[in-house]
Amino acid sequence: MAHHKSAKKRIRQDAKKRLHNRYYKKSTRTAIKKIRDMEDQGEASSFLPKVIQMIDKLAKRNIWHQNKASNLKSKLTRFVNGLSQG
Repeated sequence: MAHHKSAKKRIRQDAKKRLHNRYYKKSTRTAIKKIRDMEDQGEASSFLPKVIQMIDKLAKRNIWHQNKASNLKSKLTRFVNGLSQG
């Protein structure tokens, strides 16, 4: 266990940051699942920019790697473009 005051503070900060990151990561994963369950292209294409924005935020804060974010965005875009009009 930490003995220095600064180390104890760092542990508190890390715990807070971990909770924050976990929340946004889980929210983004849920949004991705939601868009993959959609069958209407109009609905999915209107929801896609919000999901891409969430993914970009995670990549910007180094919660997800930039390449992972790019791969997800391209796969989701291809998925939405391949949906039937309805």
